Amino acid sequence: MLMPNRLSEEKSPYLLQHAHNPVDWFAWNDEAFQKARDENKPIFLSVGYSTCHWCHVMERESFEDEEVAAFLNAHFVAIKVDREERPDVDRLYMTFIQMATGQGGWPMSVFLTPEGEPFYGGTYFPPVDAYGRPGFPTILNSLARAWSQDEANVRQSGTSSLRSLKNYATIEPRGGEIASWQALFDACYAQLAHQFDSEWGGFGGPPKFPRPVQHDFLHAFGRERALEMSFHTLRMMNERGMCDKLGGGFHRYSVDGFWIVSHFEKMLYDQAQLVVSNVEAYQLSGDESFKEAAQKTLAYVWRDMTHIDGGFYAAEDADSQPKHGAPHKEEGAFYVWTERELDQILGDDSRVFKDFYGVQKAGNAPREGDPHGEFRGKNILFPAEELLAVAKMNGLSVREVSQKLEAAREQLFEVRNARPRPHRDDKIIAAWNGLMISAFARAGIVFNQPKWKRAASNAAQFVFLELWDGKNLYRHFKDGRADVLGYADDYAAMARACLDLYDATFDVSWIERAEMLADRMTELFFDERTGGFWNSMEDPQVPVRFKEDYDGAEPSASSLAVEVGARLFHLVGREDWRERAERTTNSFAERLSSINSAMPLLLRGQMLLQNAPQHVVITGGKEEATPLLEVAQTGYAPSRFVVLLNDYNRDWWAKRQEFLADMKSFNGEPTAYVCQNFACQSPTNRAEDVQRLLTSAS
Repeated sequence: MLMPNRLSEEKSPYLLQHAHNPVDWFAWNDEAFQKARDENKPIFLSVGYSTCHWCHVMERESFEDEEVAAFLNAHFVAIKVDREERPDVDRLYMTFIQMATGQGGWPMSVFLTPEGEPFYGGTYFPPVDAYGRPGFPTILNSLARAWSQDEANVRQSGTSSLRSLKNYATIEPRGGEIASWQALFDACYAQLAHQFDSEWGGFGGPPKFPRPVQHDFLHAFGRERALEMSFHTLRMMNERGMCDKLGGGFHRYSVDGFWIVSHFEKMLYDQAQLVVSNVEAYQLSGDESFKEAAQKTLAYVWRDMTHIDGGFYAAEDADSQPKHGAPHKEEGAFYVWTERELDQILGDDSRVFKDFYGVQKAGNAPREGDPHGEFRGKNILFPAEELLAVAKMNGLSVREVSQKLEAAREQLFEVRNARPRPHRDDKIIAAWNGLMISAFARAGIVFNQPKWKRAASNAAQFVFLELWDGKNLYRHFKDGRADVLGYADDYAAMARACLDLYDATFDVSWIERAEMLADRMTELFFDERTGGFWNSMEDPQVPVRFKEDYDGAEPSASSLAVEVGARLFHLVGREDWRERAERTTNSFAERLSSINSAMPLLLRGQMLLQNAPQHVVITGGKEEATPLLEVAQTGYAPSRFVVLLNDYNRDWWAKRQEFLADMKSFNGEPTAYVCQNFACQSPTNRAEDVQRLLTSAS
């Protein structure tokens, strides 16, 4: 075992994975840049995350190699960055890589001047020259020689690259106010419809990534075809290999177009957003399969991804040992099965199980998803046959087949738990916790599950205890708070989570916390000149900062902020947040006009801003008012705001929404007022009357 390097003192699981490399790694800090300046050496910047498959490969092939490490140490200053810990560093240099090469990904490998200006980069570099591509040692030799022989030209290239990045980040938005938001909503829908795979679901070809913000938009857009596209895509993800059939939860993406062969890592932000997508799909359709998918995912996060004190861990790796003591890890080893294993474990019932899941001796991965034969002889669990067909094949009833399959899954789950588990990244990221808190809170409301509401509340309390210092939010926690200050998405996601917790608990202190986070986010990140939210604060070590203009696997900070602003405006009358949200949506006018589906969540936020709100105000104690509250929170209604008004909070609410001041209980019982755009119907004590009024208003 090599002596630990500087990274052994870090908290990031990704940096700690490299703590015994022979590379003389630095974390991203002043010391590293000072060394580069003092010794006039270029910087090698390696960016990744702890559950990244190709990051593990490059470490094994290059960073653990003594000869490669010696050359790297002699000619460069090596810096290792966790992209989840420092998204600002990742965003800056990933933009450079994408501008220079037309593609990106992790590990990201960038070469910088001692001042941080990028002059060369890529993603994964192999250990040897192959297929017409230079290997990592060749690149190191070439760049070290270029620096020693023509430093001025290399520096000029870095300066030019940084100038281009600054120009890209500071382009003035054009277009002003949108002439017709409805035209943009229609255009976003049309673009998604054009990309839609009507047979297998999803938007575009393989690899197929879940992008839950698309479902957010389609649900709010509401047209029948829009809902069909969302529901079909969710069903394909829920039913096939993307979803863990034994333990619940979703893998990162499907390698093939059929949602069978996954990249097997599990990210917290995917679990959170896909839970919400399935909850909304259940509300809109009544299809129990969406409820089941959401609940199994929540159960997975609760069981395997929750800190003892309440926060949620970041991710689980795709790679693990195929058996205890194996020298190397393999992609998906924890999740796949050989036919022989299934026969030995399930005995006589293996036939039914194999028929249903399409198990084959040679393995069931389609060639499209396994071009290199990594899963040859291995089987991924996805329903390959209908229950009725399996029943006929085995002379059983559908009920008997269902019972045998459920028993087999429980048995295999226990066997699987004895396997070497994938690495778990146990840092607790504020933004991702915000997304997951919202998921638990919303599911707790819709499914009437107090334990999910408690999970949301416990996690939020954890974040405020460990990551909030009374003025600032911090990015993440692991073995004590890290010293990285929070980014705009941390504030925005946690503010939205607090609003969802109000809906789950009717405790107005959660609204106060949402306002506190949102207002601090404004101070730190809002661009008062042109609108929109910068991703990060100004930092002399990170010379360019960006406003994210894409809702990708994670929603952008600006899109989250628009939703928060719209809800604060409608719920507690924050006119300043209405104006701020409108300025934010208008600041992305040019982007939305050219790529309509770039920011689906921002468009949904705009819908929330402009739609007339519906307030359901219920007076009385929470327990006594439960029947009225449950009716008020039934169904999909993003523009509905439910207020519980009683002696404890009446003054608080009256100061924020004047129309609430005179609402009293009727006949001495809990009373509901249904108000559309601040015009209220006659009060009622009856839940069926509330349901009738809501149905009529919708």
